[in-house]
Amino acid sequence: MRRRDFITLLLSAMAPLPARAQQPMRERRLGILFSLAEDDPESVARRAAFERKLQQLGWTQASNLRIEYRWSGNDPELIRKYAAELVALRPDVILVSGSVVVGPMVRATRNIPIVFLQVIDPVGSGLIESMAQPGGNVTGFTQFEYSLAGKWLELLKEVAPNVSRVAVLRDATRGPGIGQFAVIQAVAPPHSVELRPINAGDAAEMERGIAALGRSPNTGLIVTVGGTAVRRDVIIAAAAKHRLPAVYPYRYFAVDGGLISYGPNTIEPYLRAAAYVDRILKGETPANLPVQAPTKYDLTVNLKTARALGLTIPPSVLARADETIE
Repeated sequence: MRRRDFITLLLSAMAPLPARAQQPMRERRLGILFSLAEDDPESVARRAAFERKLQQLGWTQASNLRIEYRWSGNDPELIRKYAAELVALRPDVILVSGSVVVGPMVRATRNIPIVFLQVIDPVGSGLIESMAQPGGNVTGFTQFEYSLAGKWLELLKEVAPNVSRVAVLRDATRGPGIGQFAVIQAVAPPHSVELRPINAGDAAEMERGIAALGRSPNTGLIVTVGGTAVRRDVIIAAAAKHRLPAVYPYRYFAVDGGLISYGPNTIEPYLRAAAYVDRILKGETPANLPVQAPTKYDLTVNLKTARALGLTIPPSVLARADETIE
């Protein structure tokens, strides 16, 4: 073989092989069922934070992920309907937000991975086997422990020490509502207050209950979790009308005009949930992902509302506040 031919052959052998056409990543599907309405400002903030975190993790709509949203507005019929719809779509994972939502979704499927948010006591309610090893197809992030409800009464007495009668707005038909009220009852005696429950039913029922108790002097209000967020405009307006100092479970109540709120941050769990969705889409199983508790709590004081009620917020509360609203 001539030297020139040998060099040509050698260079040909060293040339890289034509690259195989890269196989496109299979589009994955995520189903989401929220308890709030789609146009609720809190829903908008949660969705934006969740999708932003997913994008940071490499998941974007119209690229490698299709997200199917359903918004129930806490309507039981819509929850059941949308749970069935999402299961029929056979998504790779389902995200559910709200205690009232997660039960129907878990009953709808035992095979599709589910990540929950905004749930109290998932072990006691039978959703999981344990916090460390959930088992089955469900994992997620809790709202808080029931003991937090006792702090709402302590906070109410701190900002309105003359209160001797406390109306507690709660859902008496479900475990979380019963549990929160039980804790408030347990811590009430040292504070010398009389508790009066109000059912968290439809808007008219809640408004009537608040109005009835609001006619008595030295009455305050505690709003618990469960069926109250979707009617917070009615609740806050009724408390203002009857000049009731009130404590709420989440920041967005105070932002919307409530006096004071104390509870877990409602945006951070959605960032953490995005990480769990990412891990499940990459092959991990919910059974081995521990259920996590909140890591950040917010104390928010609406000073404008305090002035309207003629209240002076104690310096001890203002010093602890994460945010004050003028």
